[in-house]
Amino acid sequence: MKLKHAKAGGKMIALFTAAFFIGHFIGYAAEKMNPPAVPTAADGNWGLSFQEDGKPPVANATSEELKKFDTYYSDTPDKKVIYLTFDAGYENGNTAPILDALKKHNAPATFFCVGNYVSENPDLIKRMNDEGHIVGNHTYSHPDMSKISTKEAFSEELGKVETIYKEITGEEMTKFYRPPQGKYSEANLQMAKDMGYKTFFWSLAYVDWYQDKQPTKEEAFSKLLTRIHPGAIVLLHSTSSTNAQIMDELLTKWEEMGYTFQSLEQIGDSAKTK
Repeated sequence: MKLKHAKAGGKMIALFTAAFFIGHFIGYAAEKMNPPAVPTAADGNWGLSFQEDGKPPVANATSEELKKFDTYYSDTPDKKVIYLTFDAGYENGNTAPILDALKKHNAPATFFCVGNYVSENPDLIKRMNDEGHIVGNHTYSHPDMSKISTKEAFSEELGKVETIYKEITGEEMTKFYRPPQGKYSEANLQMAKDMGYKTFFWSLAYVDWYQDKQPTKEEAFSKLLTRIHPGAIVLLHSTSSTNAQIMDELLTKWEEMGYTFQSLEQIGDSAKTK
């Protein structure tokens, strides 16, 4: 089985990169637009509009609408808590230093991993698990899940990742899910809920995924320090060399601002199955 996954790895990485580029461009564009006066239903492309520094953004679906599907994008705004999450589509040497910084600050994180990342990086998956982080499900092949209409196809995308994770760790996967590219539908969210999953979007992210155009430290801090807010679910990418370089300093600066770090397990009832 490992050999089979390895053969598919190169093609999956290429597909993931292309889909990631398109999907995150759409998400970033949505962030730049003013939201509708009344947020839409839980259907479409995830988008945010930041109205005021240090305050939660306005999303294109309300917390109340999303909670019906065990879906979240931020937590209570009255506590200076940060929930760190990383999307992991492939490995390029930046995950280890990120893990080093998290360990130094005793900061738990959730790594939403696609299938090839899990199968090709068992040592990193074990390290995440051993150091108290959560390995979440980012689907097997990173498709536009909003276009998947059957429970069978939806379950297959998540189930394959669960299987690989269990082969590596001997444990059941924590049922936390993040839709690739932030694309979703109410039907998708209900399918995830029916499988026992909680779905997590985000309330803070920045453009950190272009390998040949990484942001400077100053550019990263200009977004991540000014837009941080109580209860933020922060989305970063483990492929980012900038994130690897600034992580220790970034966590220090957030701590100096009075923030602490908690696991996504603290949002709502725990969905942890192990």
